[in-house]
Amino acid sequence: MARYDRAITVFSPDGHLFQVEYALEAVRKGNAAVGVRGLDTVVLAVEKKSTPKLHDSRSVRKIASLDTHVALACAGLKADARVLINRARLECQSHRLTLEDPVTGVDHITRYVAGLQQRYTQIDPSGTSSAWKATATGRNSSSVREFLEKNYRDTSPGKDTVKLAIRALLEVVESGGKNIEIAVMTHEDGLRELQEAEIDEYVAQIEAEKAAAEAAKKGAARKGDLIEFSARSCLRS
Repeated sequence: MARYDRAITVFSPDGHLFQVEYALEAVRKGNAAVGVRGLDTVVLAVEKKSTPKLHDSRSVRKIASLDTHVALACAGLKADARVLINRARLECQSHRLTLEDPVTGVDHITRYVAGLQQRYTQIDPSGTSSAWKATATGRNSSSVREFLEKNYRDTSPGKDTVKLAIRALLEVVESGGKNIEIAVMTHEDGLRELQEAEIDEYVAQIEAEKAAAEAAKKGAARKGDLIEFSARSCLRS
């Protein structure tokens, strides 16, 4: 197998491109990233790895702004993503300079990045792109997507969309809000990254709602047991 994994254009006898598979595996094992589109809000949420005490966490970002109305989140190796981010930013600037207008919609820049991935990188050999209402990538992305499928609503307002993205990320993040990076985009405010205090507030609300739901569930179960016990007592009497 060793001689077949030296380049992205060398196929193994059974049809594998090992360099491509290695890159895809790096993405699957990378930080989890979630994207959710709500009624009036788009939210990107990314898992942050814990940093040393003296490390400035602001220097480690997994969410990047490409234009005033376009942003992306990445999983896997940040060095590879940085190359795509820089090329995408140049394309956005070129579009503004040539047409005197920002990139119309996300489709144009998405297809551009997908083309770069297909031609020059080992990330996605197909070069295809698709639109999602909510999705996830990175580690445990399958379980996160299942959570999104069960809980996503098209009509969710801004705060509920942010909560859904955080709840989905908390499926794989154990240490709470300090290891979560959130960016929110609206028509009124454009792209805005949430501060750690804001994220902690959302996490506290989610945990309180979860505790209340569990308490109500236990209360309903106890009430059901009491009704069953009362019915049995009446039958005996």
